[in-house]
Amino acid sequence: MSNRRIDTVLLDFDGTLMDTNDLVIRSWQHAFRTLTGKDGSPEDILRSFGEPIENTVAKFFPDREEREAVQAYRTYHHEEFENSIKLFPGIVNLLDALKSEGYTLGLVTSRLRRTAKIGMEKFDLFRYFDSFVTVDDTENAKPDPAPILLSLDNLRKTPESAIMVGDTLHDIHCARNAGVLSALVSWTLAVPEHKRTGANEPDFIVGEPTELMDILQELNR
Repeated sequence: MSNRRIDTVLLDFDGTLMDTNDLVIRSWQHAFRTLTGKDGSPEDILRSFGEPIENTVAKFFPDREEREAVQAYRTYHHEEFENSIKLFPGIVNLLDALKSEGYTLGLVTSRLRRTAKIGMEKFDLFRYFDSFVTVDDTENAKPDPAPILLSLDNLRKTPESAIMVGDTLHDIHCARNAGVLSALVSWTLAVPEHKRTGANEPDFIVGEPTELMDILQELNR
């Protein structure tokens, strides 16, 4: 790490920049009630955060057609999305600081482009980002390195110059697979402390948004 100079920050959307946690949980519970008549396990729902929806419905509803299960989730989610989402505290200040310090920013999300775009536009976030990679843009999603590598290619940056900031194990593993540093936000619901060890251990924990600037300063000292 001491030989790296980081000038590129890749950020996840859900659970990192945008607080969509309650909406995602409510959307899955709506799907469970619609398809099974009862609630799903909150622990199982949290463990699914960050993975492609097709993987999740295959685990949650193995006896239902994928299209039916996806529709049960997405119909509710899309109807509620714009009015339910909000930025985590301190995110705008962080993005302002990153840009003022000259960092190149890329968004790397497993969310559909349609809803990610709605959230980005609602809070005027596109002005901060030089690359916008969604699940629609690569054949393989996180933890495969493809989304990060596409973002780096868009930005004309190397893995050695980048750090990925996210809230799930998929973000950590994607970063490791792509050869970039990883930072896990402490406000994650998806990765309890006892899961942040061994192969799941990120390079850094970001206690609050402003701490990312301290991490970058230390890396580039």
